[in-house]
Amino acid sequence: MNNYNNLIDLDDYTVPQWNEIIALGEKIKAHPEEYGDACKGKIMATLFYEPSTRTQMSFQSAMLRLGGSLIGFDNPSNSSVAKGENLKDTIKIVSTYSDILVMRHTQEGSAKAAALCADCHVINAGDGGHLHPTQTLTDLLTLKCELGRLDNLTVGLCGDLKYGRTVHSLVKALSCFPNNKFVLISTPALALPGYIKDVIKGRGAEFTEVRTIDEAIRSLDMLYMTRIQRERFDSEDEYLKQRDVYCLTKAKMEYARKDMIVMHPLPRVNEIEVAVDDDPRAAYFRQANNGMYVRMALILYTLTKKPKVKPLLTGEIHNSVTCSNPKCITQTEKYLPKSYINHGDFLICEYCDERILL
Repeated sequence: MNNYNNLIDLDDYTVPQWNEIIALGEKIKAHPEEYGDACKGKIMATLFYEPSTRTQMSFQSAMLRLGGSLIGFDNPSNSSVAKGENLKDTIKIVSTYSDILVMRHTQEGSAKAAALCADCHVINAGDGGHLHPTQTLTDLLTLKCELGRLDNLTVGLCGDLKYGRTVHSLVKALSCFPNNKFVLISTPALALPGYIKDVIKGRGAEFTEVRTIDEAIRSLDMLYMTRIQRERFDSEDEYLKQRDVYCLTKAKMEYARKDMIVMHPLPRVNEIEVAVDDDPRAAYFRQANNGMYVRMALILYTLTKKPKVKPLLTGEIHNSVTCSNPKCITQTEKYLPKSYINHGDFLICEYCDERILL
């Protein structure tokens, strides 16, 4: 059992713990100078198997502003991964050099796989199209700063809801707060996955599905735009069919409420017109700045709180069952125990949440 504080899925923490991290982020944002030596003598490893700007740099800036040090890579071809080293061996070695390990990976379930063998705390900085919990903490801090609350919100989510890990994590989090409603804006091909809809239903939250921004924008407290992610599609043709479907324009913003805000995890491609940047309701650059402060709070929380002794895998091992998700980490890291949660007529992969019919 990994006896460390890990953040693989935001559900690893309770809502009061989320609130504690967000409150600490607000304190740090107000008085960053008070935390300059908080992590002196600590080392953070950042392993980015996939390109990143904001997430990687905000984590690195966060640790440096806390007085800590950094190791890691931002291109696996510059590491022993290029020689064929498996994930377990990389994590096993790097975690002995560091106090906390932050990883972004192309495969779903990779963060949980890393935590299974790590000798330090592990934070998921994005695992394929699955989850992105630290972006969600950024989003929650932004909502608190901009709107003053995390409940009684009508939230529109637009674009790539199928592969958008930021959307998946945010919906799972906001569905824990009272009276939040979701308006899902996407094409049928990019609709929110069934297992995330099941989470919304299971928590008693409401959602509707529409096809255009125009249908939804008048009713929203927050509109969360996402890019159509070329790297998640199996073919260029599939990507091109979806690429330019949604664009938030200055003209569309005329129909939004005066107190609505627009958020985006970034990078932006062409889904928000540049002219929208000058609208005071455009919160996405402020959102990116909040990412550094909430990650400072998360690093401090992870390193200073008593570890949660919680097993990473709680299901049954079915080594004869292959996960049907081609992007699941178990497809390439063959040594991993194939753990599934039994859900009646199907099994749920504990790494990527894929459903496998029995």
